[in-house]
Amino acid sequence: MKAFGKILGLGLLGLLLIIVALGFALTHLFDPNDYKDEIRQLARDKAHIELTLNGDIGWSLFPWLGLELHDASIATLNAPKAPFADLQMLGLSVRVLPLLRKEVQMSDVRVEGLNLTLTRDADGHGNWEDFGKPLPSDQTDASTTPGDSNAGKPETSGTEDGNERPVKLDIDSLTVNNARVQYSDAKSGQTLNAESIQLSTGAVHQGATIPLKASGFVSIGQPNLKVRSELAGDLRFDRQAKRYNLDDMRLSGEASGEPLGGKTLTYAAQGQVMVDLAKNVAEWTGLKISANQLRALGELSARDLHSTPQVSGGLSIAQFDLRTFLDGIGHPLPATADPAVFAKLEVVSRLQASPSSLSLDDLTIKLDDSTFSGRVAVEDFARQALRLNLKADTFDADRYLPAKSDEAKGAKAARQAEVKQEEDGAVAGAGTTPLPNAPSQVAWSNDKLLPVDRLRALDIQAELAFDALTLDKLPIKQAQLQAQGQGGMLTLQTLRGALYNGSFEARGNLDVRPAVPQLGINTKITRVPVEHFIKTQSPDKAPPVKGLLTLSSDLTATGNSQKALIDTLNGTANFTINDGVLVNANIEQQLCQAIATLNRKQLSGEPRGKDTPFQELHGSLVVRNGVASNPDLKVRIPGLTLNGNGDLDLRVLGMDYRVGVIVEGDQRAMPDPACQVNERYVGVELPLRCRGPLELGAKACRLDQDGLGQVAAKLAGNRIKDKLDEKLDEKLGDKVSPELKDALKGLFKR
Repeated sequence: MKAFGKILGLGLLGLLLIIVALGFALTHLFDPNDYKDEIRQLARDKAHIELTLNGDIGWSLFPWLGLELHDASIATLNAPKAPFADLQMLGLSVRVLPLLRKEVQMSDVRVEGLNLTLTRDADGHGNWEDFGKPLPSDQTDASTTPGDSNAGKPETSGTEDGNERPVKLDIDSLTVNNARVQYSDAKSGQTLNAESIQLSTGAVHQGATIPLKASGFVSIGQPNLKVRSELAGDLRFDRQAKRYNLDDMRLSGEASGEPLGGKTLTYAAQGQVMVDLAKNVAEWTGLKISANQLRALGELSARDLHSTPQVSGGLSIAQFDLRTFLDGIGHPLPATADPAVFAKLEVVSRLQASPSSLSLDDLTIKLDDSTFSGRVAVEDFARQALRLNLKADTFDADRYLPAKSDEAKGAKAARQAEVKQEEDGAVAGAGTTPLPNAPSQVAWSNDKLLPVDRLRALDIQAELAFDALTLDKLPIKQAQLQAQGQGGMLTLQTLRGALYNGSFEARGNLDVRPAVPQLGINTKITRVPVEHFIKTQSPDKAPPVKGLLTLSSDLTATGNSQKALIDTLNGTANFTINDGVLVNANIEQQLCQAIATLNRKQLSGEPRGKDTPFQELHGSLVVRNGVASNPDLKVRIPGLTLNGNGDLDLRVLGMDYRVGVIVEGDQRAMPDPACQVNERYVGVELPLRCRGPLELGAKACRLDQDGLGQVAAKLAGNRIKDKLDEKLDEKLGDKVSPELKDALKGLFKR
């Protein structure tokens, strides 16, 4: 028995020596380079690829089945002379015995100088789609070969439906050096190149954690963009379950190029990534993203990966300077009225997204001193279908308006100088200074107001609410805005709110389909202090008129600048100002001067209060091409009634009015004798002329000397008539009836 064991041992040793000897003979006496043609033909017949072996083939047999290829390339059978991939060197080795157990145990796998060339032709067909496919003639031959019992039968996979045990993969490491991928699309003209690709892993065992590192440079042709990226993490996968995890994923790099305006974007991303192809889902948890100074946290999940992916999750962007960030990626914000805006932006939201849409729900935006909450969505990227439903605490819209151009600033300065010159000469008081000149400087800017091209393509529905909204320096409380637009027609359904204890509401539409935009607007203002609508040249100067304004208007205009809109302004308006004051304009004093002139006397008292209160001012306007005609101005002042007609030239913010004043004279307990109204003056209308910049208000009014002469002539005629009436009364006495006496007096009226 002992001898038998010894003999068996010697036999096994001899067998092992024979195997080693055969391996040595095969690897040293057999040269695979002599069989390159056979290997190429085998690749055509079995793998349906065109294999080119320009370099030597090195190999070993036992205990490792080793293979080393140099200067090799593969192509599709349809285009054998256009390599799909080529490489400088591929080195790998596999343990022989584990192969018998369907286990692939490999040593280090190295790939040097791999180049992949991917192309899509003008018909949208990619060269990779033909990889591994036989020529059409080969397919026909194979399908008609008799005796092929497997013809027409679906292939079974040993990993899923077949009964064979799945192949177990085991690699010590994988290294890819200096790889390159080139992609071009003849249909779109787009190109993409990935260069200097480096990949290295630790031991690759299914179900175990695999350390992974990768890096490379990517350049895109249209528009030109260059990206450098580095990726690291721990990879785990289960091929049977089709589940892949990349734990502790860290991605970083830089991007530059035309989309960034020549600037550089430094980015980084971290988190845990999971893809489950069996369940058709993916997750990114512990998400951390940075892009220059932007920092974000969140989590994302995706479903329906094989059809139309749907993404959901949450995102929180820490406070950052939006203006600086956009400037740093080559997209600077336009200059704004307040250059300090957009300095603080913070966003928190839940999100839903698909390839064609994006929705931000439960949204909170903190922008500078304002907080918005609600929902923002783009329902269709192609249609730019924007949906807004937001509520804000406070928002000063004036700060975010575009800054005025140098041209607009120059025009404003010229008009301010003109108004200042006329204001210096306009003295409220006796009214002896000359009538101010009509303004000539345009009051409006030629700056472009609307992004017409964007508005034409926009599909929008917006509902906005503000606890406090500042617009054109007007503090609006509980403001509400509803608007919609599609196909170039935008409709302001309502804009309303409380304003200085009054209210306002506006409706309108904007048609940007024509070459020149067309605007229509209806407004209603109820008991709002009028002084807040009147601009003065200096903030510390009082407005020319105060009071509670009630206004309704229906106006149209065309153009895309302030000047164009005013020049084409047409429509109607009605206005009333109650409980008002004409500031720094003592009309009563001026009228006393007129009465004293008619009485041929001099005023003895000092001028009284500098303002003129009134109970009501009302009238109507008919606007034609920027000039508003006001034929029925009426003002009720205690002791006075003013009737006026004239024009408001909105193009230069000027006025030209003729005003008739019916006065009762000095009604004080101790009246100025020169300002007392004789009975024969009762009902006489004294004329004023008001001309000059609208900002001057009543300070632009003077006695109309020509009209005053006509009044004096009329009064003189009335005096003669009164004397004749007295003579008739004396002569006729009671001799005639009252009717005949009145008829005789009437003769003198002709």
